[in-house]
Amino acid sequence: MKAKGLHIRISERRLNKLKLYAESKEKTMTQLIEDWIDRLPSLSSLLTKAPDSATLREGTSREESSIANRP
Repeated sequence: MKAKGLHIRISERRLNKLKLYAESKEKTMTQLIEDWIDRLPSLSSLLTKAPDSATLREGTSREESSIANRP
């Protein structure tokens, strides 16, 4: 797969923190970011856990509405 570029804007403080952390782990900043992205949950797991749109409009979670509707 061909590598693509990513341009982000972060504060100088955060950039320095990332650089120092990368150096301490003997990794590049790119490697750290790729490792973090690889640890994100898969898209399919996110879709199965997402609340339905009606619940979002009501502003309550499924758990809250099921508790409220108990006898």
